[in-house]
Amino acid sequence: MSHRVTLKQVAAEAGVSYQTVSKVLNGEGTVAAETATRIWETAERLGYRPNVTARNLRKQSSRLIGYSWKPMAPDQVNPILDKFLTSVVEAAESAGYHLLLFPMRSGEMASNQYRELIVTGRVDAFILSSTNYDDPRIQLLNDLSFPFVAFGRANPEWDCPYVDVDGRAGTAMATKHLLEEGHQRIAVLTWPDNSRTGTARFNGYQQVMDEAGIAIDSEWIKRGEGHFDSGYQHTAQLLALPDDRRPTAIVAVDDQQAIGAVRAAQKAGILVGREFGITGFDDTPGVQLIDPPLTSVRQPIWEVGQRIVQLLTKILGGQTPEPHQFLLQPQLIVRQSSRRSG
Repeated sequence: MSHRVTLKQVAAEAGVSYQTVSKVLNGEGTVAAETATRIWETAERLGYRPNVTARNLRKQSSRLIGYSWKPMAPDQVNPILDKFLTSVVEAAESAGYHLLLFPMRSGEMASNQYRELIVTGRVDAFILSSTNYDDPRIQLLNDLSFPFVAFGRANPEWDCPYVDVDGRAGTAMATKHLLEEGHQRIAVLTWPDNSRTGTARFNGYQQVMDEAGIAIDSEWIKRGEGHFDSGYQHTAQLLALPDDRRPTAIVAVDDQQAIGAVRAAQKAGILVGREFGITGFDDTPGVQLIDPPLTSVRQPIWEVGQRIVQLLTKILGGQTPEPHQFLLQPQLIVRQSSRRSG
């Protein structure tokens, strides 16, 4: 039987004092970022695991659920995040919990954030969002058997609790709608191929085009970040293609790119809807007010937040809920940006 790795062993291997290791792994005091990273990496390599169960027995429950998000630029808003957080806060408070919010960092610093909150007992569980392939947060929490529920999925082979929206089904509905409007040459504005969510949404478009027997021109696939400028520039490139290859419609995997596409088409003198169909994704508040109003895929964000908290409180109550994975269906909201008539 192997012996449990001690703090002194970690200190010796990392070349620092026992006290420094204790401070870092317990989230106490201030240590240089380089030193903290070396200590965490050494602890991981040696297989050191804090005795979370023992810590929790010594401490009372914090009644706090940790949640981190990617902060927006000061001049931007995220109404989808606002709706999600409002739903989560309401459900959590009804169950006797509150949220501890902290901005998401990247790389090793992100893992350090989660470790510190765990070993110091400041949170009882986490809600994750913006999940992706090989998500280090999920790996860490699974290794520590620490309670969490994710909004979104990661690697298919990982068994972890999540609530997600079927993005593949959403873009499939949008693509079918454009086919029904008589379009054949349909382009897609999607995210980089390392995005799990973007891949799911792209796959819905590809599936429907394949089922319709339509060969996808490689020039019809445009990848970029979910911003207005990306949608605008890529649509301008699509409209510059030769007549026999130029798309007559676009499926965008987010509303910001779709709005950029609308503006680019209008600048080219094209009537959006009647001559050029465009769909978005998220049904962001306000898209019904642009000219023409944007067809978009609406996610059941409120239900996502409620279900996540319901699932998490069962886990915190010592249950092993089944099912523990939920894939909710979106809804296509059809407006004038994709209609050829009326």
